[in-house]
Amino acid sequence: MKISTNNFFKCSVIALFMLGTVTTYAQKKFGGLALYTVRDDMGTNAKATLQAVSDAGYKNIEAAGYEDGKYYGMTPADFKGLLKSLKLKPISTHQSAVTLDNADKMMADAKSAGFKYFVVPIPPMGMFTFNEEDRTMGMTGTVEDLAKILTTLGEKANKAGLKLLYHNHDFEFKKNDAGIVPIDYLLENIDPKLLNFQMDLYWVTKAGANPIAYFNKYPGRFKIWHVKDMDEQGRFAPVGTGSIGFKNILANKELSGMKYYMVEQDMTFDGLKPLEAIKISHEGIKEIGFK
Repeated sequence: MKISTNNFFKCSVIALFMLGTVTTYAQKKFGGLALYTVRDDMGTNAKATLQAVSDAGYKNIEAAGYEDGKYYGMTPADFKGLLKSLKLKPISTHQSAVTLDNADKMMADAKSAGFKYFVVPIPPMGMFTFNEEDRTMGMTGTVEDLAKILTTLGEKANKAGLKLLYHNHDFEFKKNDAGIVPIDYLLENIDPKLLNFQMDLYWVTKAGANPIAYFNKYPGRFKIWHVKDMDEQGRFAPVGTGSIGFKNILANKELSGMKYYMVEQDMTFDGLKPLEAIKISHEGIKEIGFK
C-alpha cells in the first residue's frame, strides 16, 4: 500500500502526540502512599480506595492491614494481583502484631504478596505503650530486649528473602529512664545486614531531633521515609502545607540511604477527608522535588 507524504506526516504527528501523552501520564505516577492514611476507606472498599490512590498519582504502596493471613481480607496472591491490575507496586508492609512465633508465617505471606520490606512499626510483643490521657507513646521492658527481638526478626526476614525495618515515633529519640536514646542503641547495636530503619520525618521533628544529623551519624541506615507535614498546632498535615523543611532533608537522601518514601497522614482535621489529603500531599511532594 502506498502512503502519501502528507498522510505519513499526519500519522507521525499523531503517533508522537500519543507517545507524549502516555509519557506525560507515566511521569505523573510517582511516589508511595502508606495505606494507613486511608485505613477506614480500605476497610469499606479496598478496590475502590486503591483505584483512588492510583488515580491520585501514586505508584508504590505500603500496607497496614494484615490479619489472619490476609491483606485487607484478601489472600496475599489476590492482593498482589489487585495491585498489579491497578498499576500499584507493593513495597513495604507494617506488621504490628508480629511475634517470634508468628513471624515465619507473616513473612512468608508478605513475600507472597510481593513486598520487599517487612516493617515493625512499634515495639512488638506487648512492649508498646500508649497513654490515652496525654496521647503519649512509650515502651515497657528494655531497649536491650527490643534489640534482641529485632535481631531475631532480622534473621528470619533474611531467610524469607525480605528486608527488616523498624519504624520510629518520637519516644525512640528521647532518653529513657536508663539514660539511653533507644534509636541510637538500635542503630549502634544491630547489624545493618539484619535491621535498618524507616524514618518517620514527622515524629523525628516532633521529638526535637534533626533527621540530617542522623543521616550524617548513621549514613545509609534509613531505607524508607514516612513523609508527612506538621501544621502550626503540631498536628499531622498534608505534605507541603506545614513547617517541616523537606527540601533540605531531600537533598540528603543519598546520605540517608533512602530507597523509597511513603506519604502518610495518621489523622486529618477540620473536615478534610483522607482521600482528599493524599491528593494535596501528592501535589506537595511534586512541588518539593520528590520523584
